[in-house]
Formats: sequence, structure tokens, C-alpha cells
Amino acid sequence: MRHADRRRIGIDFMWPDPPLHIVLVEPLIPPNTGNISRLCAATGTMLHLIEPLGFDISEKQVRRAGLDYWNAVDLRVHPSFEALCSQHPAGRKFLFSTAGKTSLFEAAFQPGDFLVFGKETTGLPDELIRSHPPERVCNIPIQLDSVRSLNLSNCAAIALYEALRQIDGRVRSSP
Repeated sequence: MRHADRRRIGIDFMWPDPPLHIVLVEPLIPPNTGNISRLCAATGTMLHLIEPLGFDISEKQVRRAGLDYWNAVDLRVHPSFEALCSQHPAGRKFLFSTAGKTSLFEAAFQPGDFLVFGKETTGLPDELIRSHPPERVCNIPIQLDSVRSLNLSNCAAIALYEALRQIDGRVRSSP
């Protein structure tokens, strides 16, 4: 079932239109991408994968994690981040990094935004982070300094649902 077929969910929640986008830059671990694909299917979020991928998207591990939902994922694969940006020049890009100075909860999300995550081992490239305004480079607060970062699929879920929470009020109040 695609985004247009499920605008309403729950009691009074409206999915954003245009939908949000999750971007994975050079993902390496198939189960993370599979979990994120399931998240995208459940929320009508477009999933963009930036090559090179550390696996083939037809791999059993990717499909197993999102198997029941794989056909419901609006998936796009791009040869580079620049190619994604040229196809979606108006889309605001929010980058997620442990180096981000803006808390996820301070960012102001809108329908159509792109939530961008780096590869599991190294995150986003420094040059990509430097090329974006500091208020668009977000971190997800972590209580203990001994915890370096969270799992990629957890980060994507946290960020996406915070964006949906913020957008919900604006979408419901629209005429």
C-alpha cells in the first residue's frame, strides 16, 4: 500500500504530504537497511540509498528484515549524494551526526524534508557535514558519555517519529 492510500492512521493522525524521506549514505549492514525499509513502509516515508552499498539489496538479510513490507517501500537508489540533491534541489536536508551541534529536538521539520544518515562505521563524511548549515546537522542526545552512538536503524526511527510528531500539528491544522 502506497502513501496516497493511507493518509490517515490511528485516531487523528495525518501523514505528511509530501512525505518525508530517509537517506542512507553508503549503508554497510543489511539488517539495518532492512529494518529502516520496514520503518519507511509503515510510515509512507521514501527511502533513498546512496551508492556504493555494502551489500546487494536483494540479499536475504535485507529482505528478511523487511520482507513482508518490501513491496510497500518507495525505494530509490542514487549513485551519489550529489545526484540525490540534483533530483530534489528544493528538499531540505537534515544530516544526523554525533558531531551535530543542534539537538534533534531543536530542529524544525516540515513535510518533504530529507533525514540523512551515514554509514554505520564512520557516519557522514566531514566534507558533507561542513557543506550544510550547522542548524541542519543534528545529533540525537545520549545521556552517558560512555555510549558513543546509537544503532543506525534506531536513529532513523527516533528522528523520523520526532519529525512526524512535529509535522502532525501542522498537517492537522491545514485546511
